[in-house]
Amino acid sequence: MKKILTTGILIMLFLAIGSFITNAQQTLKADSLHKDSLRKYALNVYLNCPYCDMDYVRKEITFINYVRDKNDAQLYVLVTGMTTGSGGGEYSFYFIGQKEFTGKNDTLKINTLPTSTDDEIRKLGNQMLKLGLMPYVAKTPLAKNISINYESTEETNKVVDPWKSWIFNINGSGYFSGEASLKTKYLYSYLEASKVTEKLKLNISASYSYNKSIYKIDDTTTVTSLSNSKSFNVLYVKSLGEHWSLGGTAHITSSTYSNQKLRYMMSPAIEYDLYKYSESTRRQLRFLYEIGGEHVDYVDTTIYNKVRENLFVHQLTIAYKVVETWGDISASLYGDQYFHDLSKNSLGLSATFNIRIFKGLSLNLYGNAYLIHDQLSLAKAGATEQEILTQQRQLASQYSYYASIGLTYTFGSIYNNVVNPRFGN
Repeated sequence: MKKILTTGILIMLFLAIGSFITNAQQTLKADSLHKDSLRKYALNVYLNCPYCDMDYVRKEITFINYVRDKNDAQLYVLVTGMTTGSGGGEYSFYFIGQKEFTGKNDTLKINTLPTSTDDEIRKLGNQMLKLGLMPYVAKTPLAKNISINYESTEETNKVVDPWKSWIFNINGSGYFSGEASLKTKYLYSYLEASKVTEKLKLNISASYSYNKSIYKIDDTTTVTSLSNSKSFNVLYVKSLGEHWSLGGTAHITSSTYSNQKLRYMMSPAIEYDLYKYSESTRRQLRFLYEIGGEHVDYVDTTIYNKVRENLFVHQLTIAYKVVETWGDISASLYGDQYFHDLSKNSLGLSATFNIRIFKGLSLNLYGNAYLIHDQLSLAKAGATEQEILTQQRQLASQYSYYASIGLTYTFGSIYNNVVNPRFGN
């Protein structure tokens, strides 16, 4: 009897395990069919958003296919962002139709507060992304599974800003490090007050930095590197419409590295943007011209036998930026010149290129180059070997440059819908 009972229990156990395996297989098969259906009927979207938490987006918005290459997409979503005057952000969502949606484009924007958390920002971004996707998802078979809810919110009181658009920022930092042969102390502080409206930009800032390092060469020899700098800056800009701006800058600085005990200058300026300022997150071509005067008191006598002098200078900056579905380009050309000696000038160019060459292949380039003929503050005594090695003083140079290049190639499945956080990303 006991043997029969044991046999019965084993049979029931095997049947239960078999039923569990069958149900699991059916569930996996159903999940697989669901994923295949999603890939077959859902909208193919290429999302170009350097600000997005992509794992969060894919988990929250599951009714589209996230493809890895823009050429496989029916919809290209480009997200650009800029810092607002309050210290928050303005993010623009460009929905660009491709294939059967070619010519069907839209733009939506959101604004975040400087106090907004990352979670609040990503939730608001996802909400805007969902709204922008709806006109395109509505044309797919998955539209019948979409429901839209509305949460009513009524503002009965007009918002009053007691700060009148002023934003204040206070920052202080420092670090201390050491080992047997090196001890370092670094201190930094920064104060800022700014007011930005559609018609006005005003920024006032002050900073201080202190850097001291002690190098132990041997038991009897140590080298000390000490530098500090101070600055006070004012920027004022008045809007003159969608293309023109008028304003100026004022600076008071001091730097042991640059051999400047005290330097103050004022520069009126005017700027023209070929494109409208409202399009600045997508494209810019700005021409900024400044002209002004400055007074400098030097720490040590300069190579031109000056302990102080008054100077007049002008400068021109041309800045270009474009963000498109094929990538982005930004470049700046800068030049300045002193009136007392036109040979005292400098010219600089910097550029960044991020270009998608073809499916899966991207090219990344960055470079800058400067021709330098205006180092008026170089100390006549030059720099000691210790000062050169520890970079305590600015050295004479007629040029500087930097360049980098990179290639990225990705291939495989065009879909990228799944989130798997195991063992990290």
